[in-house]
Order: sequence, then C-alpha cells, then structure tokens
Amino acid sequence: MATYKVTVATGDMVEAGTNNSISITLVGSYGESRQTTVSFLFLPGKEKSLSVHCGQDLGPIVLIRLHKWRLFLEDAWFCKDVRVTAPNGTLYRFPCYQWLEGVTTVEVREGSGKKLVDDKLQILKEHRHRELAARQEAYRWKNFAQGWPRCLNVDSIFELDSNIQFSRIRANNFTGFLIFQGASHFLSGFLLRRSSWNSLDEMRTIFSRTQGRDIGGCL
Repeated sequence: MATYKVTVATGDMVEAGTNNSISITLVGSYGESRQTTVSFLFLPGKEKSLSVHCGQDLGPIVLIRLHKWRLFLEDAWFCKDVRVTAPNGTLYRFPCYQWLEGVTTVEVREGSGKKLVDDKLQILKEHRHRELAARQEAYRWKNFAQGWPRCLNVDSIFELDSNIQFSRIRANNFTGFLIFQGASHFLSGFLLRRSSWNSLDEMRTIFSRTQGRDIGGCL
C-alpha cells in the first residue's frame, strides 16, 4: 500500500471557489490511482488536503487529472495548483491556474519544464498531442478583410473559453479605477471647469493631489 499526500489550492480571486464535486487521479510512470474525491466545497484562497491510497507505488508522478461534475447548478472553479507528496517524501508540483467549467476533466503535467524530446512515456506524448490539438481548436484565425491582419474566428469574445477571455475580475477593477479617477478629477476641480487656469502652479497642485491618491491606492 502506497499513500500519497495531496494538497489542492483554489485561486484567491472572487468567485474562484465552487460547490461542485472535484476529484483527482494521480498518474505515475508505473500506473495510476483510482479517482478520489477531494471535496464538494472549495473556498477562494483556501486549500484542501487529502490522502490518496494506492495498491502499489506509482513511480514518479508525471501528471494529474482533475475531474469536475455538478450535482445541481453549475459553479465554475479556478484551480491554482496541486501538490503531491510521494511516500518517499518527493514533492511534485502541478501548476494549473485555469477555470474548470461544466462536467469536465483537465490533465495537468508536472511543473518541471520539459521539451518534446524529454517525453519518454507514451502517456506524456499523447497528452502533448491532445494539448496541441486543443490549442489549435481554440485559436482559429480568419481574414477580417483583404490586407488586414488576421483575427480570431469568432463573432464574440463570449464564444471563447473562459481561460482565454479577458478576466471579469480585471475588467471590474478597471471600471472601478475609472470611476475613482473621474470622481477625483471632479472633486479636484479638473472637470467642468469654466474658467482659465491662473498659473502652472495651480495645475501642478491639482495633478499632484490626483497622483497622490493613485499611488496611495496602489500601495
């Protein structure tokens, strides 16, 4: 019996958690584990730890499979990374950093950077081919017009995978920043000003106040 310690981390952004079921399969050079449930509830910025029991040593862990399925309502999950500690103490890291949506299975390779020639196992070669095919399907190009640069072959960004779309969280942050900037300029007398500036020093005073607020917000 070989026991592997597994830690699954959820991203710390808003809505990264999920109440859908997440399970994991460990794939080693000697075999793979059974599918083991991690949890039915994940909170943003938190980690879940579990033990995966196998009938034999799996050898070096080369990739993992994350399985997501829903009981009732769909609830997307953002996985940050997974760490696996083998019985001999070897730590394997699997950076994920992507959204899992719907009923899906995602394969994540071990984090050490390797080239195509380093893939000695057939399962790794097949994984690389599947990953390449998925990328080619996601990034299809078309000609918008003669002489124009090529663009993505979609009618809307909402047709893209959520991991390709511009982050909703980042978009909300930009919107909030623009509102803050507008309010700052309005309160400083920059907007709706009907009279001329009295001097360059007056302009410097207003802009220095605005820049001070921006710097403070970033810190």
